[in-house]
Amino acid sequence: MSADAASRVCEFVVKQIVDNPDGVSVAQSETDGGIRLDVSVADGDMGRVIGKRGRVASAIRTVVRAAGVDDDVTAIEVEFVD
Repeated sequence: MSADAASRVCEFVVKQIVDNPDGVSVAQSETDGGIRLDVSVADGDMGRVIGKRGRVASAIRTVVRAAGVDDDVTAIEVEFVD
């Protein structure tokens, strides 16, 4: 199982938000029923990606799940890791 479109969309969106786009990386792994995307950003950019009350992170997750439809993946988790 692969979620290439969702991974590319996630990386693109996060790079547009952060101050240091070169510090963005997205790692993809399989879980018990779907795909997990671990998103890492440079120091100081995590607050921008999470947003106030997690609204930006929630919006990113929504967009990435919608992109997962192109990959025929119904369960995509997006985790922001330090």
